Amino acid sequence: MSIDLHHHGDRDTAPGLVDLAVNVRLPSPPAWLAEVVTRTVADLGRYPDARPATQAIARRHRVPEEAVLPTSGGAEAFTLVARAVAGVEPWVVHPQFTEPEAALTAAGRPVRRHVLVAGGDFRLDPAAFDRGGPAEGCDLVVVGNPTNPTGVLHRRADLLALRRAGRVLVVDEAFMDAVPGETESLIGDDLEGLLVLRSLTKTWGLAGLRAGYVVGDPALISALRAVQPPWSVSSPALAATVACLSDRGVAEADAAALEIATLRSVLVDGLTAAGVAPVPSRAPFVLVETSSLGPGSVREPLAAEGFAVRRAETFPGLGPTWIRMAVRDADTSQQLCAALRRLGGRRVA
Repeated sequence: MSIDLHHHGDRDTAPGLVDLAVNVRLPSPPAWLAEVVTRTVADLGRYPDARPATQAIARRHRVPEEAVLPTSGGAEAFTLVARAVAGVEPWVVHPQFTEPEAALTAAGRPVRRHVLVAGGDFRLDPAAFDRGGPAEGCDLVVVGNPTNPTGVLHRRADLLALRRAGRVLVVDEAFMDAVPGETESLIGDDLEGLLVLRSLTKTWGLAGLRAGYVVGDPALISALRAVQPPWSVSSPALAATVACLSDRGVAEADAAALEIATLRSVLVDGLTAAGVAPVPSRAPFVLVETSSLGPGSVREPLAAEGFAVRRAETFPGLGPTWIRMAVRDADTSQQLCAALRRLGGRRVA
């Protein structure tokens, strides 16, 4: 079956529905951050200068400036990887965000898939990836952490076990700032053969601004920079990057991560009570399998109840009975779970 790799959550929303399909925490940035962005309007006649953002990223993660690259959101980074990172056998660990595979395919690089399964809670076993199987010879591997859509936070040690001489490991950490303490992040002192992608759009309500960056092996960062279009990241996005990675921004993101963990527990408890078992998640979203409520997708019946959720059959390894939903406030989660209970009762009847 053909999978639409370009399908994203914004296509599952509709006017009048409570949006649980898009994993952006805020509908707009906080006032202080919006002011930072607004002030850049006076300088839009000048070309963007990425140096302050580069310095802010390096300072935040305690790495050399040559190990970082601001990007126009995470999506641009995947395109740069597909164009710049050498290799003949790229593998993508699924189910995960489909843009890395889409970018590699668009660059004329056929992708092999390593598909994790629900029976193992979608957890990565590095030995199973490499042991005597076809992936043993892969020279580029892409994995998300925490993974979209499963919400699984893989162990740092398991990801590092994927490293091999001649292999580049790309880790999508777009949602890592929603994990308290950013545990299991691969950003550290040893970046050889490693690229870590980050996004600022999710936590800060900046999806329309496109702000992200890459931290990694300086040689690989140099290769990405060589194929990045000039002035790729706008002045407003660069200013937002500096602000989000300031002491104030980091402190607010840390507080938001703790709040998300509390609100996720409310959602998980409600889903369990409604008769659906969520995949254990450390992300600002939850993936559930809904066949216990009846056959087929519950997405359209939930839309009739006023809720937009993310269909999951466009992720390799998942089918139409899987849906993903964003963590919102407690009242919204409780209303969603009540709708699921009503839906389950009608379907069983």
